Amino acid sequence: MRFSLGLPTDRVDRPEEFVTGDAIMECAAAAELLGFDACFVTDHPAPDTKWLAVGGHHALDPMVALAFAAASTTRLQLQTHIMVLAYRNPLLAAKSVLSLDVLSGGRVLLGVAAGYLRPEFGALGVEFEERNALTDEAIDVIRGVFAEDELVYDGLHFRTRGTAMRPKPARGTAPPIWIGGNSKSAIRRAVDRGDGWVPFPNPPSAGLAARTPVLGTIEEFAERMAYLRDYAEAVGRTERIDICFHPFSMTHDYDVAAVADELEQLAALGVTWCVLGTPHAGTRAEYIAHATRIAEDVVKPAASRR
Repeated sequence: MRFSLGLPTDRVDRPEEFVTGDAIMECAAAAELLGFDACFVTDHPAPDTKWLAVGGHHALDPMVALAFAAASTTRLQLQTHIMVLAYRNPLLAAKSVLSLDVLSGGRVLLGVAAGYLRPEFGALGVEFEERNALTDEAIDVIRGVFAEDELVYDGLHFRTRGTAMRPKPARGTAPPIWIGGNSKSAIRRAVDRGDGWVPFPNPPSAGLAARTPVLGTIEEFAERMAYLRDYAEAVGRTERIDICFHPFSMTHDYDVAAVADELEQLAALGVTWCVLGTPHAGTRAEYIAHATRIAEDVVKPAASRR
């Protein structure tokens, strides 16, 4: 199992501590030094104030933020957790992903999802009801334009008679594309088009901040894993599917033994990556101290068992 640490790019309440270029670079460098395998950021280009009032959050542009993380590291992988492809023209999204992939030496983990904030779609001029079709289209375009010398595509809202992107991606193909979401449609998309699946813990108590199907227990997670495997078998998918998840027990006052026990259960169910956040910190130094504790309690013991 590998581990990705969240960068505090949503902390607009303390911008001088958390959302400067120096802050992102320092936090990413610390994550690499501490033994994390990746760092991650979120994506909300135009959140509405009503959602922010019930637990939503701001976010820097993911490609820009991760470019700063890339500049201060050499090994750390760069994860979008997640990026809403439907907000963007797919060729513009592909160029952003390609740019980060090339400049980082092939370290991008592209987590994507269809999105759920109807007001954000409206603010960006995108039809909410088209989000699933737009997401599928964008995944196909990104894969195609990275793999082909010339992409010809007739999309929902664009048409190209022949688009070429250079340079080629660092790995020669598109970066791994992980599909976020708890719904059965998200699971099917992960099997049909993705390299991984990224469900989100979402207990009933989460309220309106996370509008994705409830996922609050290991038993519910196991049911979805069973659905993923059954669907993969039904469509003949045999390639490996990474599973990236945030442990339920990983709270701000987590119990080390409980987390270790859950990680064993998750690994047995097929989880290959864990995303981990840090407790609410007042300063960058506190954030790094919290990350250090998580590395000592969780990451290093798990690495020793690989």
